[in-house]
Amino acid sequence: MNIGFIGLGVMGKAMARNLKKAGFEVLIYARHPEKVRDLVSEGFKLYGTIKELVQDSEIVITIVGFPSDVREVYFDEDKIINNAKPGTILLDMTTSSPTLAQEIHQKAKERNIHSLDCPVTGGDLGARNGTLTIFVGGDQDIYEKVLPVLKAMGTTIAYVGGPGSGQHAKLANQIAIAGAISGVAEAVAYAWANGLDPKALVDIWASGSAGSWQMKNNAPRALNGDLAPGFFIKHFIKDMNLALSESESKGIELKVLKTVRDLYQEMAERGFADLGTQAIIDYYNKSKKE
Repeated sequence: MNIGFIGLGVMGKAMARNLKKAGFEVLIYARHPEKVRDLVSEGFKLYGTIKELVQDSEIVITIVGFPSDVREVYFDEDKIINNAKPGTILLDMTTSSPTLAQEIHQKAKERNIHSLDCPVTGGDLGARNGTLTIFVGGDQDIYEKVLPVLKAMGTTIAYVGGPGSGQHAKLANQIAIAGAISGVAEAVAYAWANGLDPKALVDIWASGSAGSWQMKNNAPRALNGDLAPGFFIKHFIKDMNLALSESESKGIELKVLKTVRDLYQEMAERGFADLGTQAIIDYYNKSKKE
């Protein structure tokens, strides 16, 4: 089975490698070919255009940055929808707009193509280890067909409903993360302000009722000066904005999410946009010193 893969960034490269490790033939496209020389050296076949890639693929996976990128790779004349063969299955693993996922599903259906929205969570560690959580929206029979493909990249695969449902489930996940990571940052800031060493305390906090993935994983990274992006701040802002837009359309006011979004937006404006989300802890530390 040929799987075309578009979006070979922090997470995409590791996901493609896990697919290849599972025995799938993985075909790749990169806007900047020089960034995937390592994959080419490992035996991945690189295509010069998305059109050529999808014409040779039975399944096409995308994990790009923003909804505008999703719209481009799916709807432009020389990209996915207009060039995929009938029967092709499209898996968009970007965290994107539920409405856009529904639009892709409808446009694909008109051409006898199938699509699922399959956003993931788990960051760079989950991508490397093949332990991602994947939320899936779309037709259940298509989900069942691609389940072995999804299991090559993740350990928790959740079918949550029709088109767009995967995106809604992921946005709810991001709402919870916003509260968790900001809580961790403020706990660390409070410890610093009172002369405590958060490095000595973080494992204790993580072992009790204050424990979370953010406390266990992102707090130690930040406290050790590792601000590399397992998940970019600019992408987290995008996710929070999507969640706020969707909640407002349903008449729901998410006050904590809005506060955290505003804080991360301020961080982005001050040069943190391309760092990992754990940089919020470093931001609090620098703010303390100013």
